[in-house]
Amino acid sequence: MQPYSVLDLFKVGLGPSSSHTLGPMRAAERFIQHLNEKHLLDQVHQLRADLYGSLALTGVGHGTDKAVVLGFCGLDPATVDPEVADQTFLKVKTEEQLPLPGGPELRFSMAESVRFFRDIFLPEHPNGMRFTAEDEHGIALLSETWYSVGGGAIANELAKNSAQRDLLAEFPDKRPFPYFNADELLEQAQAHDRSIADITLANEIGLGTSEADVQAWCVHIIDAMFACLDRGMRLEGPLPGGIQVQRRASRMAQSLEKQAQDDQLSVIDWVSVYALAVNEENAAGGRVVTAPTNGSAGVIPAVLAYIRNHLPKLGETAERDFLLTSAAIGWLYKRNASISAAEMGCQGEIGVASSMAAAGLAAVLGGSAAQAEHAAEIAMEHHLGMTCDPIAGLVQIPCIERNAFGAVKAIQAARIALREPGDHRVSLDEVIETMRQTGEDMASKYKETAQGGLAVNVVVC
Repeated sequence: MQPYSVLDLFKVGLGPSSSHTLGPMRAAERFIQHLNEKHLLDQVHQLRADLYGSLALTGVGHGTDKAVVLGFCGLDPATVDPEVADQTFLKVKTEEQLPLPGGPELRFSMAESVRFFRDIFLPEHPNGMRFTAEDEHGIALLSETWYSVGGGAIANELAKNSAQRDLLAEFPDKRPFPYFNADELLEQAQAHDRSIADITLANEIGLGTSEADVQAWCVHIIDAMFACLDRGMRLEGPLPGGIQVQRRASRMAQSLEKQAQDDQLSVIDWVSVYALAVNEENAAGGRVVTAPTNGSAGVIPAVLAYIRNHLPKLGETAERDFLLTSAAIGWLYKRNASISAAEMGCQGEIGVASSMAAAGLAAVLGGSAAQAEHAAEIAMEHHLGMTCDPIAGLVQIPCIERNAFGAVKAIQAARIALREPGDHRVSLDEVIETMRQTGEDMASKYKETAQGGLAVNVVVC
């Protein structure tokens, strides 16, 4: 996908983490593809995955070891059945044999072949990994360094900025309404009297994707979000990981259905339930959509469900326009800051998701592009400084509940923006830059390492 496309913000994959599960799985799968392209698969005798920094510190809780094994097996995170993934990993782990796709079956000991270097951070990104394939004499056939840079996106060898410069040189900007920051996006919207969703659609068409394919992409992403939400609303019991966090969405929904209908604030409870349902599925390793990450995957679906279930008068195009507007805002964060909690803390996940959802909701409620921009700014402004401190390295506490709060904040941000006269003081570009600076200043123990905050103050036996 071209670097200017906003559609890459949303990817279908397995939980619990886009940066620690989806990204490493895609990178490991790509490494095997490269071995195959170089006609080296038949010579491979040993595979090794070395994980560094944040990937090592929270890798077990986030399922990074499982992810690289599944990637080595050639499984695609967008299509593999979660149960097949679980069975495949269990078989490799217990039998210590790994079947290379189109190649030999290798001896594969988890302790020897997946190594965690918790004290070493590779220079380009906190989420670094190195894959090595050796022949029967222990000679390296191929070794590659990869980075999981947020939202399931991966970069091979090069720094993000270097990789981006190479991509920009390779792909000239063919967008009819180009922009690189929020101010430029607003200028395009005002100059051409178009909504953010209209600009997004036109730009994707300019990049070579047909309107029918963009529409189909929207349907695919929205359907995947609701499938995850619906499954999360049905299931009960403890989540995996050993700390006995219970699923709550199903029992909360049952309680809401029984209560009197005169509670005017019950819609807030429903939005919270929608968000919890998605992120409980994510924590269980189910199929989710990065929005823009797995850890924040519940915010945008929860606001989508609010639109579908509680605002039915908005019409058929509301969900599509919501998604396209949200994607455009998310692209700004990804380009000008980061959506990686290992770089930004949780402000880069929940904060960005809430900002995206706020803009999308403001737009479909009749707001102008400027009001959508203001809603995005409000939502992020009140997530600045949020740390990422998952207990036991699991994407459960405080991650699941944070999605509920991110969704509710998005709705309130949209409502405030729609009632403002348009003379707000802080711009979205300013708050994105503030988030970037805050993330860089934040101590590493608060950035998805489980070395600070709740992760060290809550005793887990």
